[in-house]
Amino acid sequence: MHKSVGIEGATRILVKRDADIVLVCQRARSLAADLKFSGNDQVALVIAISEIARNIILYAGEGEIFIKTVFDGDTPGICIVARDQGAGISDVSLALQDGYSTGGGLGVGLPGARRLMDEFEIDSKVGQGTTVAMIKWNR
Repeated sequence: MHKSVGIEGATRILVKRDADIVLVCQRARSLAADLKFSGNDQVALVIAISEIARNIILYAGEGEIFIKTVFDGDTPGICIVARDQGAGISDVSLALQDGYSTGGGLGVGLPGARRLMDEFEIDSKVGQGTTVAMIKWNR
């Protein structure tokens, strides 16, 4: 993952209900528009964030998402760090496979978010929670 990943200087949004997902998506889209991201990249960013935020509510009950601008030279990007203190994911590689779901969904959330973003990392420990870090670059 890019060296700029972290929460220093980021906007923090508590996620525990559907309205919080809307707020996180609005903030990210607004930032992406300010950074002149294409319409398609704005949509991809919002879809990825909404999937991750929905997982926080479904599987952990609550968590937090941090949003900040990062740079790779002159290229701007948007970094999202989502974390919770839920049950954690026992098999991350399985959870990243299309169609796998423990919550009765379609199993496209995590793998879809990974495909939509340029950089994606997940760290999860059973009984301690999950952290997802992702970046979308404006290339």
